[in-house]
Amino acid sequence: MKHQLVLVIDFGGQYTQLIVRRVREQGVYSEMVPWTKACEAVTSRKPDAVILSGGPRSVLEDGAPDLDYSVIEGIPTLGICYGHQLMAHRLGGKVQKSTEREYGRRTLTRADTHALVGRLTSDQVWMSHGDQVLSAPPGFTVTAETDTCPIAAFENVATRQYGVQFHPEVSHTPDGRSILQRFLFEVAKLRADWTPDNFIEESVQRIRNEVGDKQVLCAVSGGVDSSVVAALMSKAIEDQVVCVFVDHGLLRKNEAEQVVETFTKVFHPRLIAINARDQFYAKLKGVTDPETKRKTIGEQFVVCFEQHADEIKGCDFLAQGTLYPDVIESGSPTAAKIKTHHNVGGLPDWMKLKVIEPLRWLFKDEVREVGRKLGLPEDVVDREPFPGPGLAVRILGEITPERVRITQDADWIFRTELRKHGLHLHIWQSYAALLDVRSVGVMGDERTYEQPIVLRAVQSEDAMTAQAVNLPFEFLEHVCNRIVNEVDGVNRVLYDLTSKPPATIEWE
Repeated sequence: MKHQLVLVIDFGGQYTQLIVRRVREQGVYSEMVPWTKACEAVTSRKPDAVILSGGPRSVLEDGAPDLDYSVIEGIPTLGICYGHQLMAHRLGGKVQKSTEREYGRRTLTRADTHALVGRLTSDQVWMSHGDQVLSAPPGFTVTAETDTCPIAAFENVATRQYGVQFHPEVSHTPDGRSILQRFLFEVAKLRADWTPDNFIEESVQRIRNEVGDKQVLCAVSGGVDSSVVAALMSKAIEDQVVCVFVDHGLLRKNEAEQVVETFTKVFHPRLIAINARDQFYAKLKGVTDPETKRKTIGEQFVVCFEQHADEIKGCDFLAQGTLYPDVIESGSPTAAKIKTHHNVGGLPDWMKLKVIEPLRWLFKDEVREVGRKLGLPEDVVDREPFPGPGLAVRILGEITPERVRITQDADWIFRTELRKHGLHLHIWQSYAALLDVRSVGVMGDERTYEQPIVLRAVQSEDAMTAQAVNLPFEFLEHVCNRIVNEVDGVNRVLYDLTSKPPATIEWE
């Protein structure tokens, strides 16, 4: 089944991925594409609608992100923030530097209740811009304003082109999703055919067509992504899939044993568990650079997988749980590289196995829904995300068995206490990280010179953005006391309050 497609053209906006998610939440398939590749993508993909994202630049700058509007002529188009300004600039309107920069919540005054923005149940919208549209292009009607922005929305119903200066995709615009709904279903006349059930049905058929009668090695870690891939592969090709769990020595405390027990209990497939701790530690000896760590771990995973694939007759494929955020952050054509994910940019050129990534275009919340449809238990589906490189990206500096032990013990105390106090329920990810510095302390009237632990707990929807969780001070003080007293080698505990952006969720 060919799904209708909404292409979100990315002009570098911090909320671009969120636009994609909001469209998919309406049951419509969407992808993002950078403005530099937009013409090629529109020509080849023939989208049913286009959304132009926000961005940090000014349309008045030399070399600012641009678009050949003839390519999207006749396609329903919604411009958001920078996209709104670019639409005006390219179609004959006027954009100017604003005398008063708008950032934050503003009150919208609407001129037409029949307009795209006319039926908002709240007048509150979220602005983030320095330029503004001074005059709309010929044929466009101004439909909303604020006290400092004379054209907060405009539209040309005949050409199905719409622009809003504010951000309807963020939660700070309370009824913003209704604008996207009206654009998708009333303007573009799309159908909601992007569902977990359809995804499963189409993925099963695609896997069967690609694999044929070959065997597939499925990399599993016990996390939701690899568990959903394993369930999907098992549904598609049954006993042609062999699941392989590699214990690289960088899991959380007692987790390797729990993964094997849980996995065999849930799936009952062929499962090969490999203890490769010594192999990974040896390759990581002396490595301190984060990117080198990730690439080294990615290579060693492939070494393990290919060694065991050679033992399985007719095994040509490696299935893994790569997600859309992994692809984006690893420097796909849709974004600059933030960090290499071990299962994307960390894969070596020499690997022989052909990679299958059924979840490559899904966000985490979509993966969880697919997992539920496949019948996975809630404790698997709702498991906190855990990075493939494991504690390697939470231990700054060199990886050694002793430093892994310190991090595991501190992490176990923190996460145990979160659950004991019921604070884990609204946390996306929580962990302890070990810094590559030492600090002076006093314990038992003696001087210590040991390492600090950083605790981190964040709320998120899809890992593209995140906010630190406001944990009670008394709780943090209690956890700190436990860690300092029970974990040898630690004399100081910190709590990370940084959001993403500017930080990432993981430390490396």
